[in-house]
Amino acid sequence: MTHRTTAPIRIVWDWNGTVRDDIDDHVAALNATLPALGGRPVSVEDYRAKHRVPIRAFYSDLLGRSITDAEWESNDAAFLAVLHSRPVRLRSGIRQVMLGLRARGIGQSLLSLAPHERLLHEVQQVGIAGLMDRIDGRVGPSVSTKAPALAAHLAALGPGIDPATVIVIGDSADDAVAARAVGAVPVLHTGGLHCPERLATDGAPLVDTLAEAVEVGLAAVAARAAATR
Repeated sequence: MTHRTTAPIRIVWDWNGTVRDDIDDHVAALNATLPALGGRPVSVEDYRAKHRVPIRAFYSDLLGRSITDAEWESNDAAFLAVLHSRPVRLRSGIRQVMLGLRARGIGQSLLSLAPHERLLHEVQQVGIAGLMDRIDGRVGPSVSTKAPALAAHLAALGPGIDPATVIVIGDSADDAVAARAVGAVPVLHTGGLHCPERLATDGAPLVDTLAEAVEVGLAAVAARAAATR
């Protein structure tokens, strides 16, 4: 889903834990499926401290053992069924933030490691798809990092995209790793799937609201541009 833009500055949003406010949904889905694997329910704090991708490895960490292919397929389907049963909630104020960015001529797109078709459905369901120049989810098996997907995402947006003017806003250290891999600016939100203590080890700016994330990112891009003049 692409509409070309000539905006010199671009924001690439993460979905789960960032634009979508769903930490409670993920914990509920996890706790609904762990008992069948012999695991115990986890708290929100435990989830945020231990969550990682690929999700299969996260389950293995929690269970203290590897899970079989059959266990994974059954569990993943059950997890997604619970997650899909819960309403999609946007982060407070994000719609207004996105409308403000559009008014300022700043391009926006969305990149997630969630399955592509599910991502499209959820974004369209909450009415923000029209504010995005491109929406990309994962096609294929789970992966351990977003970096290759981010590089492909920017390439698909067109040849005029300068990574130095791209701000990646997410809620995991991997969002920052992916941003730096392509030369973009990372900003991390503290209210998502990873706890602030984990995010702090990366060194990327940490913020408590997405409105603040935008302004911190824009300031970083401006500072980068000034340093190269």
